[in-house]
Amino acid sequence: MYVADSGELLAEDADSVRLVQYEQLATSEISLPMEAQGRYDNQPLPAESLTELESITAVQNPALRRLQQETAATWAKVRYVDKLPDPTLGANVFGHPIETAAGSQRANLSVMQMIPWLERLDAQAQQACYDAWTLQQMHAAEKLKVIGDLRVHWYKLYVLGKQIEINEANQTLLKSLIEAANARIAAGSAGSGDVLLGTLELSRLDERLVMLRQQVESTVAEINRLAGRPPQTPVSIPTTLASELPDWNYEMLCGIARVQQPAIAAARLRTHASRWGIEVARLKRRPDVSVGAAWYFIDNNRPGTPIVDVGQDAWSVGAQVSVPLSAAKYDAIRDEATWKHMATQSAVQDVEQQFDALLRDLLAQARAAHETATLYHDTILPQSRQTLDADVQALANNTVEFDRVIQDVRNVLTLEVGYHESIGRLATSLARIRQAVGVDLSLMSSTAPTPFPPADEPVAD
Repeated sequence: MYVADSGELLAEDADSVRLVQYEQLATSEISLPMEAQGRYDNQPLPAESLTELESITAVQNPALRRLQQETAATWAKVRYVDKLPDPTLGANVFGHPIETAAGSQRANLSVMQMIPWLERLDAQAQQACYDAWTLQQMHAAEKLKVIGDLRVHWYKLYVLGKQIEINEANQTLLKSLIEAANARIAAGSAGSGDVLLGTLELSRLDERLVMLRQQVESTVAEINRLAGRPPQTPVSIPTTLASELPDWNYEMLCGIARVQQPAIAAARLRTHASRWGIEVARLKRRPDVSVGAAWYFIDNNRPGTPIVDVGQDAWSVGAQVSVPLSAAKYDAIRDEATWKHMATQSAVQDVEQQFDALLRDLLAQARAAHETATLYHDTILPQSRQTLDADVQALANNTVEFDRVIQDVRNVLTLEVGYHESIGRLATSLARIRQAVGVDLSLMSSTAPTPFPPADEPVAD
């Protein structure tokens, strides 16, 4: 039985922890929705939603497939680690027969079976089970990381798309301002410098668009890499992104992470595996036993006698026992296992503290991004747009300079980009929080990782 709060194991009578259902869980494939399968098998098309991309990534990502295969290999080891070694079969044929009163012994046949200490085999099997469960949790942790990276790049794609949209809108505005400047030049109320200034600003926006489109292409390639698809597979740019901050608090997030985070579960399972490693080391002092039998083939080539059975084959049975003489050697083996166990316990504390600090940081980032986005939306952007509209109207009345309007355009561009970047930072922080707690909080009942199995603690001497 595992006690989550204390992180300790309780010794109880229990069946073997090598549960078949967990092995099946580790090796089972994740299925794509039928719609996604058809779209991917025929011809790669733009993914319409982040959910569809996540489904594709869970199946196609090479790193996840590798970990899944390594987990299956570890579970395969569990099936044989507690089995006896193969018996040894031997045969001897004598070039010169051994002459005995019963006849000539020309050959013998022997069979031997080495039997390790059975408790040690069972302890090795228990340790292998926990190693497999650890790797299974590492697969879950890697899946969270890959999905988190996918979401972050998806949100980055949203920000880049908004920047392109804003730049194109500002280009349209600048073109109209340049046309107005040309009209003013024709009327003699303005100089050619206004047109040159507007054209220069338009060229800067063109340069910015080139860089943004390059970043979009790079981001799409990274999304496709995570999804295990060709880099040129098109991905639709998201047009909307939620800007709400969920009602989360630090204590709640830490409590969920302690229960659901696979990396923490893996660290705890390593302590259980290393505890069984101590048991294996202790049982190495126990002797191994070998039992065998031999059959001796004897020819019937002697005169009959009542003293011996002429031509009667002989046989024998025997046993051997290993003798662990060096106490210092086995003390060192157990000390090694004990120090490794203590190191895994320290690793659990380290991992828990890492996630506690990470959640504190991510929650602060999310709150700051939400406050910034709210400030942009409610105050800064409306004021900057009002300033631009007023200066454009004043420019038509020749009461402000053209360069002031250009500066207003720059300010609005910068602030609108900042607004969408803050929304992207909010979404990124929330995605990393979901990754850190180990479960998608919006779908907590259906996406929580499978809890690790009950523990079976070795009984001390």
